[in-house]
Amino acid sequence: MASYQLSVCAEMVFLELPFNERVKRIHALGFGVEIWGWADKDIDALAATGARFTSMTGYLSGNLTDDAEIEQLLESAEASLAVAGRLNCPVLNLHGTGLDDKGLPVKSVQVVTGAMWLKAADTLRKVAQLGERAGRVFTLENLNLQLDHPGTPFALAADTLALVEAVNSPALKMNLDLYHAQIGEGNLIELIRRCGTAIGEVQVADVPGRHQPGTGEINYRAIAHALQEVGYQGTVAMEGWASGDTTAALQQFRDHFTV
Repeated sequence: MASYQLSVCAEMVFLELPFNERVKRIHALGFGVEIWGWADKDIDALAATGARFTSMTGYLSGNLTDDAEIEQLLESAEASLAVAGRLNCPVLNLHGTGLDDKGLPVKSVQVVTGAMWLKAADTLRKVAQLGERAGRVFTLENLNLQLDHPGTPFALAADTLALVEAVNSPALKMNLDLYHAQIGEGNLIELIRRCGTAIGEVQVADVPGRHQPGTGEINYRAIAHALQEVGYQGTVAMEGWASGDTTAALQQFRDHFTV
């Protein structure tokens, strides 16, 4: 019996339905629900769906390294915590910098300096303190630079792990996105073992195509066993597109993570 729980990102499946109906459909199939930004959503209506929300974006704007942007990040993180409270959502997700509606960095960075690393760690300590006070966890997601998110600082899983370990707070963990990690780093099972207790969430989709597990090159059944072996007890969320019928795609996802 798996020690982790399965969830599905409502931003990427059942796209023919209004957003709240997507949430209801995912919930009816027995999955938790993830959402991205909350500013354009009816939070009361989402709460009324009865869905179990597992993760949401934990900021509206800002970044980890520029003073004015840090202030925006911290203010919107506090606002996001209030929304998470209304949805009873335990995890709020961050990125190495703010992203636009195409997933590209608002401020592209080609060289990450030592001073930027120190500033990012300091900002994340402040974010973690917000999470500790609210009893919720922020996660820092790795992204791939080659295909989806060029110019994003602190993008590799090795980067997010370094920052999480530097902050050393139970309220800051990694969002280990294995789709991005496969494109950017590979060696996924050893990566899971290295990250261990630093992982606060796992996101999955296959490569190429970013479809459900079982459609590409990643051996997600072996990944499922590796997560069991390290004692992972958090959420495994499908953040990917259905390659065909959505209900069948979600069943395929479930099949690959039933161990």
